[in-house]
Amino acid sequence: MRASVLVGFMAVSACIACIAHGGNFYQDTEMTWGQGRGKVVDGGRGLDLSLDRASGSGFQSKDEYLFGKIEMQMKLVPGNSAGTVTTLYLSSQGDAHDEIDLEFLGNVSGEPYTLHTNVFTRGRGQREQQFRLWFDPTAAFHTYSVVWNPRHVIFAVDGTPVRDFANREARGVAFPRTQPMRVYASLWNADDWATQGGRVKADWARAPFVASFRGFSADACVWSGGRSQCPVGTMEEAGGGGGWWNQQLSDASYRRMRWVQRKFMIYNYCTDAKRFPQGRGVPAECRLRR
Repeated sequence: MRASVLVGFMAVSACIACIAHGGNFYQDTEMTWGQGRGKVVDGGRGLDLSLDRASGSGFQSKDEYLFGKIEMQMKLVPGNSAGTVTTLYLSSQGDAHDEIDLEFLGNVSGEPYTLHTNVFTRGRGQREQQFRLWFDPTAAFHTYSVVWNPRHVIFAVDGTPVRDFANREARGVAFPRTQPMRVYASLWNADDWATQGGRVKADWARAPFVASFRGFSADACVWSGGRSQCPVGTMEEAGGGGGWWNQQLSDASYRRMRWVQRKFMIYNYCTDAKRFPQGRGVPAECRLRR
């Protein structure tokens, strides 16, 4: 086991409590902004965020986590969603924060959403990968998830992996491993850049825009009192190779991810010739094989 991973293991080796949240937004989340534009619905089983010309809205998990599997079912703004951004992300605090992003960039009616992903470590991001979704994310709820363990950050859509940010600390690449993070979600106006580079603005005559959330699940190690408390069985699963703690892409999962990337990826920072002309300055992780 690499030293960097061993440190992460030791940080949670004293986990004793069963802490796996999910299903009730009253118990597991709190509104952070929006002045009443975010509302818990269906007896706590769902939450709606709304956006109008005056403000968007957002919520956060009550707990902080250090590693886990985070899932959320989401139904995005229907119709002309140009200029809107719906987000689901994990983040720590401060200028040197870590962050794991999923952002859904709206579009004009009939045009596909863009899924924008990013990973920040110690305050540095600029690791963007973008995808067109291969279904209508406004017609029904779909499940978006992040597996975050000491070796991988795996983004998935309805169980299909779309991105794997692997721990390459041994090669000098920073990895989000030491800072506990909360889960955040928001709906906000970004019509200065979100749709066709800002050329298409939000149609406020269609406001309020609404994005819906349900099925929040955090099978995760909760950070409390300076240590992580993991769900019962996490360490046993780790020792046996099962569960999210040791999760990595199987050969079949890797092939599915590569298929998605070939068919639906529209931007990859690693291949941005404008950012890295003639390959100069390409980040180290972009040059490493699986």
